[in-house]
Amino acid sequence: MAAAMSVETDISRNEPIHFVIPAFPAKSPNRSKVLGSTPDLGENIALGFLQSLCDYVGHFYSPGARITICSDGHVFGDVVGVSDILVTEYRDEIEKLVATAGWMSLDMFGLDDAFGSQDYPKLRDVLECDYSDSLEELKESIRTDAATRALFDGIHRFMFEDAMSACEGDVSKTKIRNQSKASAYQTIRRSNAWSRVVSEHFPDALRLSIHPQPPHSEKFGLHLVGTSDSWLTPWHGVVLDDGVHR
Repeated sequence: MAAAMSVETDISRNEPIHFVIPAFPAKSPNRSKVLGSTPDLGENIALGFLQSLCDYVGHFYSPGARITICSDGHVFGDVVGVSDILVTEYRDEIEKLVATAGWMSLDMFGLDDAFGSQDYPKLRDVLECDYSDSLEELKESIRTDAATRALFDGIHRFMFEDAMSACEGDVSKTKIRNQSKASAYQTIRRSNAWSRVVSEHFPDALRLSIHPQPPHSEKFGLHLVGTSDSWLTPWHGVVLDDGVHR
């Protein structure tokens, strides 16, 4: 119902249908998954796909669509082991890709845009204090809600894989699994808080998500690149051109 109202609002104003998607945070710190810290062919393909989505809408509705990429790297970079400097460099390169390709339907929005400052540790404190659920509330949701539990399992898997890759010395898998579980909780709490900030700034926009979504969800899940893994994103992997056209 909310999605239908958002579309109706844009159409009544003869404006592009507005989508928002929290995505493109930063490259994974796990160098067994990625080649470096800057965007590559994966991001280029994903951004091109988002632009093509807007173009497709334009075939049926002349004002078309636009997508605001709500980059969440500064939201939880410290939790996943990516510095604010690398997050900023990654976003800058994403913006260069968009500008170079002339993808006029895409724009960016980040933590500094929301709160008007680049003091990221302080902004994360504001985010947790003013927008975040408690850890107890999140754990209860994971216990009782299948979609939240699936989200936690997916993020925990990524956290554990990255922690194992970075592990040095004689550290047990059990310890690493428990540490990555704590990081997964923190990441989801921050991510949910960021979703509230995004909703506050873009109350009439349609929500897209990089994560699988259950039926009748308020968000629409997207595959940004062709992959058999519903959780794989361009910043958690490397594109391989095998010469086969699909």
